Order: sequence, then C-alpha cells, then structure tokens
Amino acid sequence: MQRVLVYVDGFNLYYGLRSKGWRRYYWLDIYRLAEKLLRPDQSLVAVRYFTARLHKATEPEKQERQKIYLEALTTLSDLYIHYGYYIQKDMTCRKCSATWKTYEEKMTDVNIAVEFLGDAQDDVFDTAIIISGDSDLTRPVISFHKRYPEKRVVIAFPPRRVSKHLRNVATAYFNIGRKKLSDSQLPDQITKTDGYILSKPSKWR
Repeated sequence: MQRVLVYVDGFNLYYGLRSKGWRRYYWLDIYRLAEKLLRPDQSLVAVRYFTARLHKATEPEKQERQKIYLEALTTLSDLYIHYGYYIQKDMTCRKCSATWKTYEEKMTDVNIAVEFLGDAQDDVFDTAIIISGDSDLTRPVISFHKRYPEKRVVIAFPPRRVSKHLRNVATAYFNIGRKKLSDSQLPDQITKTDGYILSKPSKWR
C-alpha cells in the first residue's frame, strides 16, 4: 500500500467553505475527509492540521466556537494540530487617511512547508496530499520535487480556493466536492475521555 500523509491548511479550507455559504460543513471530521481523498491502493499515515487560535480581539462567540472545534479535533486519532499566531497590523484608508487596527494570521504556510519537507526527509510517506489553495506553498513543492523525485504531491483544492501556480507544480490536483464534505461530519455530540461533552455549535447547524 502506498503511504499517504495529509496536510490541511485550516484557514484556507475554512474560508473556502465560508465563501460558498457552507456553514453547516464547518463541523468537519478532518481525518475522515482525508480518508475519503485516498485511492484504494493507499493507506493514511496521519493528518497534520495547521491553524491559529483567533486573536483575543475577535468576538468571544467566534473564539468559543473555534475552541470547541479544536477540542473536537483532539479526540481524533493520528491527527496533529500545528499552531501559528496572529500579528496586529495598522491599516490606513487611501482616500480619507482613516486608520484602524487589524489582525493577520501568520506561520501556516511556513509550518506546512517545514513539516512537509521534514516528513519527506524522514521518509514517512510516498504521497503527500496538501489541502490548500495558497500559492505561497508553490516554492516548497518545487523544492520537494527536486529532492524527492520518487515521491508525489497532490493538491486538494478547497471550494473556491484554486491556485494555478500550485496546479502547475503538483503531481496531480483535484477540487474537494460537496459530497465528501457532507459525508465527513463529526457527530453532533462528542464525549471526551474525561466525560466532558462537546456539542456542535448551534450557528453551524
């Protein structure tokens, strides 16, 4: 069996779902989705999920929903969460010169590249599947092909998140369809090992 490791750009996937208005699919079982992307001759080694905890200035309700979801993901076997962080940026309106503060998520693409190339070096997969449409990952994929020509990298594009640059350097690529997302939902309630029950946020129903 061909060994597969899946790398998930959490925010790229989330914003793809949001752009389609598919809020009901936010309660996503990432590991099950990864399994549904495999061919019959492939086996899933692990899933790496990359995200960042929302900045403290974000609405508390959004922070709570993300917290619940990340806790739900920790109950899945062979799924590892890698965190980036947010930085504050000052923005200025070009027309009226008004200023305001915003927050930008950082490190996801770097973390993906580091883990992806490190895993290739350690020979833990034959094929990598990257769920992202972030063109910043183009250079790491090019470097990967040069160093490991016997391995494959497949790009799985989230809804409305296609990158022609990634498409051009991937061994193969495809778009993640609605049915795979619908069929990969977590149970509405998840009981943790300590007995605490996690419930799907009502806004995601």
